[in-house]
Amino acid sequence: MRLTHRRVLNVAVPIVISNATVPILGAVDTGVVGQMGLAAPIGAVGIGAIILTAIYWIFGFLRMGTAGLTAQAIGARDRGEVCALLVRSLMIGLLAGVGFILFQVPVFSAAFLIAPASPEVEGLAQGYLAIRVWSAPAAIAIYGLTGWLIAHERTKAVLVLQIWMNGVNILLDLLFVLQLGWGVEGVAIATVIAEASGLMLGLWLVRDGFSGDYWRNWAVVFDRVILRRMALVNSDIMIRSVLLQIGFVSFLFLGSSFDDTTLAANQVLIQFLFITSHGMDGFAFAAEALIGQALGAKDRTSLRRSVALTSFWAAIVIVILSVFFAVWGGWLIDLMAKAPAVQAEAREYLFWMVLAPFLGGPSWMLDGIFIGATRSRDMRNMMVVSFAIYLMSVWLLLGPFGNHGLWASLLIFFVARGVTLAIRYPALERDAGS
Repeated sequence: MRLTHRRVLNVAVPIVISNATVPILGAVDTGVVGQMGLAAPIGAVGIGAIILTAIYWIFGFLRMGTAGLTAQAIGARDRGEVCALLVRSLMIGLLAGVGFILFQVPVFSAAFLIAPASPEVEGLAQGYLAIRVWSAPAAIAIYGLTGWLIAHERTKAVLVLQIWMNGVNILLDLLFVLQLGWGVEGVAIATVIAEASGLMLGLWLVRDGFSGDYWRNWAVVFDRVILRRMALVNSDIMIRSVLLQIGFVSFLFLGSSFDDTTLAANQVLIQFLFITSHGMDGFAFAAEALIGQALGAKDRTSLRRSVALTSFWAAIVIVILSVFFAVWGGWLIDLMAKAPAVQAEAREYLFWMVLAPFLGGPSWMLDGIFIGATRSRDMRNMMVVSFAIYLMSVWLLLGPFGNHGLWASLLIFFVARGVTLAIRYPALERDAGS
């Protein structure tokens, strides 16, 4: 299939739309428990969701590793390996989820030590997590299914899956909480059912991967050499993801050392970064699929064109986001925060958000390029270097410049990720034809 702008957009746009549905679910979860008229249930659902999101986010290596390896197998026209990768990713996801269930007590205890809450909120959150954890096998396995679909450029199927899960979750929220009065437990049960049904739908969407006998060729599925490579790719990406998560969490924790107004302003402004990442994801995912296929086919020309086309559209998104933040950023701040002091404080740091797409965009795109190429060692090593630069920046800038220094350090982290990966890109291209 010829590489065209239409092909890139066909992959990217459904992902952007899919990402746009994610905040809606969070708003409904908060809204339905908010109807109870108490603060504790809202806090419990919020902190419980944050804990699970942080843990599941680490398992994102399964989506990224599966996408890159599957795209390369597609490019190499290795149907047996394409099907075997689907089976392996499902096995890893299900086993990881079962392990999470078995070790939930120490994991959740550690989470509450890091992010303590009032006894009432913590008690409700523990009840929420005790229910939610049962869908961990489904939630983590869906990462693998999503990566496999992205590698096939079937992002419309990913959109269908996301809309289904969010739709089921929202409808059950309304039923269990507002109609039946199940409170926090109702929100958790709704999510468990939604994620379990999402796994069933996901299996149906990838049913072509189970056609024929390829998927049950156990000699291929459990090939030691391929399993070792898959383990190395996934472990490298997991280390990279953990360091990235620590960077964001440390930013939030360091921000908590300021007064409540500055902390609230940072919480508002961090949503600008989430909007940017969601907008960039579609083109980064397109890069994963197209570059993986080009490398699998050992086609350096297709690789270069894939990089050029996906980066072209990413650059357009970067400009649009920066202009939007510059012109309507104040309006967005007022929409998210009603306290005049918080609005004024957030506006003081708004220019960092205008710069963020330009400074962070290349790192998001290069992540997609290196994931498609499964250059996981480079991703890991360059993240270690970038994280060290971030820590040095915080040490040098936080004291003299306060919250401005904190935001500068985070954006330096983004720039370091982009620059270090760009330095490694020529090696990626040299190896494309080998």
